[in-house]
Amino acid sequence: MKLLLINHYAGSPKHGMEFRPFYLAREWVRTGHQALILGASYSHVRTTQPEPGMAAMSGVNYLFYDTPEYQGNGTGRVKNIWSFCRQVWKDADILAREFAPDVVIASSTYPMDLWVARRVAKLAKAKLVYEVHDLWPLSPIELSGMSKWHPFAMLCQKAENDAYRDADVVVSMLPKVHQHMAAHGLDLKKLHIVPNGITLDEWSEDGEPLDAAIQAHLAAERAAGRTVVGYAGSMGEPNALDVLLDAAKRLKDTKSAESAALSFVLVGGGHLRDQLEARVRDEGLTNVAMFPAIPKAQIPSLLKGFDIAYIGWQRTPIYRFGIAPNKLMDYMMAQRPVLHSVEAGNDPVAEAGAGLTVPPQDPKAVADGLLQLAAVPADERAAMGRRGREFVLANHTYPVLAQRFIAAVS
Repeated sequence: MKLLLINHYAGSPKHGMEFRPFYLAREWVRTGHQALILGASYSHVRTTQPEPGMAAMSGVNYLFYDTPEYQGNGTGRVKNIWSFCRQVWKDADILAREFAPDVVIASSTYPMDLWVARRVAKLAKAKLVYEVHDLWPLSPIELSGMSKWHPFAMLCQKAENDAYRDADVVVSMLPKVHQHMAAHGLDLKKLHIVPNGITLDEWSEDGEPLDAAIQAHLAAERAAGRTVVGYAGSMGEPNALDVLLDAAKRLKDTKSAESAALSFVLVGGGHLRDQLEARVRDEGLTNVAMFPAIPKAQIPSLLKGFDIAYIGWQRTPIYRFGIAPNKLMDYMMAQRPVLHSVEAGNDPVAEAGAGLTVPPQDPKAVADGLLQLAAVPADERAAMGRRGREFVLANHTYPVLAQRFIAAVS
């Protein structure tokens, strides 16, 4: 089978997020299929931007279209989206003729690439697949306060409705989307759930050697007998890191022995990183250390140095459709007990018995939850970690997910 995957933000272990297109395509290639990923040359979620043109990584072929840089979510990002979609639309006949896909997958978070994918699929007489990462325009409406009458929201809504009507198959990473999609015209017989996951051959308990500065800090915290609360990943609004800093401040101001025994390590990049770093400095949060993003291959080594891993979310109705965070899979693979600050349609931490869940956007609940987890005996925290790893191995490895995807589109 020949699969053409259109994902504006597609990355790789070399470039950074997002990783899912690469890991799925690599498994498809390993099992005898052919795959071509179309992406933009600039994406805000990558740490390294690719050169425009053809590229190949681990047997996975890419075509990166030259698109303008942008910052934030303003007109620059809209121009970037328009540039990518326009170029793929223009190349539709070439892609259909020269690659001749059997399956065309629209998978760019925003739904307008469905129109481009539909054009290629029609010319190639291929099956059309719409892969849902987040629900647009509902996500910017509920997360960012965008009006449903905003021209961009109306454009997204038109594209989403068209996708549910015209796609032969809809694949969702979110597990609780059935009612929403049915309300927008989807025949639920088309729907298949394929969540996010991890790749075993790039995940080990050791990984590559950790950045020396981070390693030294973690070693010093351990030597001082402190319990390290860690976060690794993007630093944006959805990650609720301001809440974690609020919790760290509460614990610092409490001045109890239990509170003083907790230290915080945040590793990553993102558009809120400078703002969070300024808070740490200006508020004298001496129990918090921040470090830049590290290569993905170092993540296992980093997580090994955490005693408790934190992941938080905003309190927003959009999560009633479920969550599928990559970083949580890594936390659980590393056998770290997790403090999960969330209210959502699903909760992998609770399902696996891999930690403790507390309400979102509640610094007191986060602080109390961390103290509660830190007080759990070490062998019980280790058991939480083992349960988390077992859950991921059973449900969230890319060989399993790639096969589920192929079964859905066959």
